[in-house]
Amino acid sequence: MNDVSDRTDNTARNAPRTPLRDHVANSVRRYLRDLNGSDSADLYDVALREFEIPLFVEVMNHCDGNQSRAATMLGIHRATLRKKLKDYGLS
Repeated sequence: MNDVSDRTDNTARNAPRTPLRDHVANSVRRYLRDLNGSDSADLYDVALREFEIPLFVEVMNHCDGNQSRAATMLGIHRATLRKKLKDYGLS
């Protein structure tokens, strides 16, 4: 790499990181605002599904499709990961 991209990479690595919960809170707040006064009877299920799908996709990509590594990284059993991937049509 050249000097400029080395500095850019180091700056990005050393930048303060926003906790995941802050990103989730912002997304939930935006979702609730977008409901515009309407209620959602199954918000927990919707939120869990909406979080799990990209979580599994990104972790599986990070682990090059290795379900054992992905399950370990997620802290769940491989069989649970396989079931959820199948349930979400991600297998």
